[in-house]
Amino acid sequence: MRSRARRLLWSAVCGARWPSRSRRSGSWSGEKFDPLIRVDERVIGSATDITRRHDLRSVLVAWQSLSRPIFLYAAVTAVCLWVWLGRRLVTRAWWAFVTMMVCWGLQSLVKLVVARARPVVENPIEHASGYSFPSGHAANAACAMATLAVLLWPLVGRAGRLALAVVGSLVVVVTCLDRVFLGVHFPSDVTAGVLFGAGLVAASYLGYLGWTPPTAPEKAM
Repeated sequence: MRSRARRLLWSAVCGARWPSRSRRSGSWSGEKFDPLIRVDERVIGSATDITRRHDLRSVLVAWQSLSRPIFLYAAVTAVCLWVWLGRRLVTRAWWAFVTMMVCWGLQSLVKLVVARARPVVENPIEHASGYSFPSGHAANAACAMATLAVLLWPLVGRAGRLALAVVGSLVVVVTCLDRVFLGVHFPSDVTAGVLFGAGLVAASYLGYLGWTPPTAPEKAM
């Protein structure tokens, strides 16, 4: 029991350390980001024009609702319960659940730290509250789908693994496109969200397996 608790605690610590490592590059400001900001603004303008021209708002808003973190995490939590109660893999199920909850909380914290304003679009298609970077929808979709894949990978065959990879990738890609074409996130927001969510799952799983980062050898005095 103690070993199980230590593994879960260490996986949570490894996952929580992931965003702190990614933030060391600096805050979202300064001339070094100007080229990326200009590309973001051009893409968001073109994307929202396409949405208006083809009347895609209702479809995009519907996906926005379906891909809310609470729904994605509820679905994967149901799978966690099956892995726990049906397959008796208690620690693995708890790892998946704890990882998702850590991601859900940390991505909100990173938004507050970065404090990037959302896109300003003329004649906006949709309004969203809060800060923009990273995209919460993208981060949580990537985390939920990656967690689901890792959770079920040893329990399914080749066809099941292919389905996990394809369906999970589609959910993440469609969610990212949805945020951009609604004009509520820049492309860099959703890209960072995917990297955040997937990276946190990877770091957490390495902690779950008992991996520890190498330490630099001490210099002789």
